[in-house]
Amino acid sequence: MGGVAHFEIHVDDTARARAFYGAVFGWTFSQYPGMDMEYWLIDVGDKSQGGAIMLRNQPAAPPGSSPSSFVCTMAVESVDAAVNRIVQAGGVVVAPKMGIEGMGWAAYLLDTEGNSFGVFEFDPSAKWVEPGQA
Repeated sequence: MGGVAHFEIHVDDTARARAFYGAVFGWTFSQYPGMDMEYWLIDVGDKSQGGAIMLRNQPAAPPGSSPSSFVCTMAVESVDAAVNRIVQAGGVVVAPKMGIEGMGWAAYLLDTEGNSFGVFEFDPSAKWVEPGQA
């Protein structure tokens, strides 16, 4: 009870966002039928709940400002490899890799649409490491 059942990523360009998230996480997409707007269902495989990409209905927050929504963090096998894929796909690093004591490694980024998101590598042997010092 209380876990994430579905998530939505609001974007300016659905094709660009699908290309980005497909390249970075291997997600696949299918357009939800019968809607008057673009609403692309996300299949993340059997490891997590799915979500959707949809057109933004208001301007995105300016870069550098605090998000005004939830920040989703995706589990990855390697933060370093994920950050490399994200940057190659057009993403921007906001908070570089950091260690979280007893939990793992994290980094925070912006996608091609200016949305904040995180990546997290589980590693119980991780020690506290400031962003960019890992």
